[in-house]
Amino acid sequence: MRSKRGESGKRYLWHAIYEDTKRQIRQNKVLFSVYLILRVIVISFMIAQIYNRNWMDVFYCALTLVLFMIPSFIEKKIKIDVPDTMEVIILLFIFAAEILGELRSYYLTVPFWDTALHTVNGFLCAAIGFSLVDILNRSKRFAISLSPFFVLLVAFCFSMTIGVVWEFFEFGMDMIFRTDMQKDTVLTSISSVLFHPKGKNIPVILGIESIEVNGVAWDYGGYIDIGLIDTMADLLVNFVGALVFSVFGWFYLTGNKKGKIAEKFLLTFKDEIPETYGGKGDEDGSPDKTGEEPEKEKSIVS
Repeated sequence: MRSKRGESGKRYLWHAIYEDTKRQIRQNKVLFSVYLILRVIVISFMIAQIYNRNWMDVFYCALTLVLFMIPSFIEKKIKIDVPDTMEVIILLFIFAAEILGELRSYYLTVPFWDTALHTVNGFLCAAIGFSLVDILNRSKRFAISLSPFFVLLVAFCFSMTIGVVWEFFEFGMDMIFRTDMQKDTVLTSISSVLFHPKGKNIPVILGIESIEVNGVAWDYGGYIDIGLIDTMADLLVNFVGALVFSVFGWFYLTGNKKGKIAEKFLLTFKDEIPETYGGKGDEDGSPDKTGEEPEKEKSIVS
């Protein structure tokens, strides 16, 4: 019974990959090339890890292949178009996090690898938050009209919330399953009010020259902070990524040509006519090809 379920799951996975590949060929050859190269690399890794019986790495490879299909799922099931630029960056982000970061240990061997990924995550999540407000604004079921400031505030807060929730996840994994997702930092000094000889609320700084744990000397060069600095650094660069997109989002909402950068990352309904800086239809604001005036919608800018 288990064997049949396993075979059925494998067939479903390969069928989903096949269907997603056909979609990419029809849609964009460059995007298809990125999909093909990344999938070949991941599948090669998976075959090697199966041969080595390294089942955790096999799981990471399978998870990566599933995550690669998220943009396709969004477009086919939810009918929301993911821009090609954003889709390519999402694919590279997943590959960099799961295959290079976890399997190839880039989180440990490449300086600032984790920092760079959290910065990109902040940028992408801000774009998604911005798009959600934009989609609600365009939907006939809702009648909302927000000023540029509140649109950007929602996008920024959405990105920061995702970053905080992810840090909660890392903390939970470390506490429950004894992983080390919150990477530790070695400190050569610590500051705490606990060290004050009179118990006053005045921090005392102590340099760390040597440490013993259970009578055994530690030769790590200092004290381990147990992930605190890593968590705060991740949230800080997430803040930077969200702030950068917010700047481009402001240009987009105010009609500045620099806003075209933000436009490359905005999700839209598939049947939606893209809005340009000149209005609906053509870029100069002229009527569309049917010769009729485009239907006016409530702008996201009030």
